[in-house]
Amino acid sequence: MSITAHVHHNVSEIDAADWDRLAGAGKPWGGNPFTSHAFLTLLEESGSVGGRSGWSPLPLVIEDAAGRPAAALPAYLKNHSQGEYVFDHNWADAWQRAGGNYYPKLQISVPFTPATGPRLLTGDHPELAIPLLRVAEQLCEQNGLSSAHATFIEPAQLPLFEEAGWLLRTDTQFHWDNRGYASFDAFLAQLSSEKRKNLRKERAKAQDGVEIRQLTGAAILPEHWDAFWVFYQDTGARKWGRPYLTREAFTLMGERMADQILLVLAFIDGQPVAGALNFIGSEALYGRYWGAVVDKPFLHFELCYYQAIDAAIALGLKRVEAGAQGQHKLARGYSPVPTWSAHYITDPGFRRAIADFLERERQGVAQEQLWLGERTPFRKG
Repeated sequence: MSITAHVHHNVSEIDAADWDRLAGAGKPWGGNPFTSHAFLTLLEESGSVGGRSGWSPLPLVIEDAAGRPAAALPAYLKNHSQGEYVFDHNWADAWQRAGGNYYPKLQISVPFTPATGPRLLTGDHPELAIPLLRVAEQLCEQNGLSSAHATFIEPAQLPLFEEAGWLLRTDTQFHWDNRGYASFDAFLAQLSSEKRKNLRKERAKAQDGVEIRQLTGAAILPEHWDAFWVFYQDTGARKWGRPYLTREAFTLMGERMADQILLVLAFIDGQPVAGALNFIGSEALYGRYWGAVVDKPFLHFELCYYQAIDAAIALGLKRVEAGAQGQHKLARGYSPVPTWSAHYITDPGFRRAIADFLERERQGVAQEQLWLGERTPFRKG
């Protein structure tokens, strides 16, 4: 099949309606706000990607006979491995020691966002999924890139990457599953007596002397973003050395995506002291960032996990995805689930070495997931 593919230098070069049509597959953004034109372009316009960030937008688009976008990949040229949450630093070190150049590489993902979602944006043309991957492969081969990496792939798209011959990798996150709960107390009723008591104590201590507000849409004001920026900077500096997002990114979120945002703020004596930022999808609530300027016991758990459960129940969402890592989420009703990435390695020898590593790693991850699954706080039997 003859196809026409274009490499763009920004998602903003592509018409918003065309992009969202491909990402949506019949519903807004496929239920995932992060692959929307609005989110990806606000990262560009705010300077969070591009420039010296090490994330250079490189979206790949296949056009139909009329020159209209028919399929796309949200892709970036990377010269480091930061902000990905699927760690390949050891691969980079090994390839560098062997005399190769691991960077630049091609990253198919949403920057700084460890949330599962579609990576092959094919709209009404699912037959273009494999051609999309072939375009990515050719881009690597023709430009001397060591590899291409698609991270946090929704499970339905995994067979496509496998069919294309990409190497699959798995890891673990902790998600809260809404089993039709009518309230937080209904969820608590499914926990063991000891865990139920512990969660109630944690919530009581976190809420003591604190006013908590859940804000969305027009209720999120500029002063709320000012406060959250302070919280985000503190957390970002401690975790990453410098925050990934710029202040302008949060302003643009408020202007363009407020109805898809749930901002949870904690106040003491009328002053905001902590906050958690969530995005609302059609099926899930996605926890993204948190920060605080006070050290209050269990406030992190309250804002990030328990308030998210309250909101998901109220909104009728199926699950809460609370971000990367964190076994402490297990005791709070969040269960281990697999996440997936796929990798194309250009050098055959290096590819064989990575394949061997991934086979061993998968066995270890599977054993860990079984171990974690036996330690959920839910009542047995």
